[in-house]
Amino acid sequence: MLSPVTDTDGAPFWEFAARGELRVQVCGGCAEPRFPPRPCCPHCQSFAAEWRPVTGRGRVWSYVVPHPPLLPDYAAQAPYNVIVVELEDHPRIRLVGNLVSHAGAPLDSVDPGRIRIGARVRVVFGDDGLPRWVPA
Repeated sequence: MLSPVTDTDGAPFWEFAARGELRVQVCGGCAEPRFPPRPCCPHCQSFAAEWRPVTGRGRVWSYVVPHPPLLPDYAAQAPYNVIVVELEDHPRIRLVGNLVSHAGAPLDSVDPGRIRIGARVRVVFGDDGLPRWVPA
């Protein structure tokens, strides 16, 4: 598996995820949540920010099912799903991940034919600290 590439702005997201917490960056000036993380608020231009926990509940907003040829680290698991989740707490925040049957399950543990736009999901964290999603 490939590890996420972190930068200064996004590093806290991955630090919280490694502890099993889903948090999003929120502007310290206007309290507008934002994702992906960035240094300046696009609404009020404040550089103040904090990381607030979210419920980890959402719904499938979109998805794709990659098939080979893929990067070698993923080819053996294909076909698998990649979903976009709209967060229940902040519907304008959308996170990319995988729908799995349970925490720690492989990427191909859910039949792609069972995925539905609008399906409710909740976050789980694997041993690798990556957020994944399971049916709610």
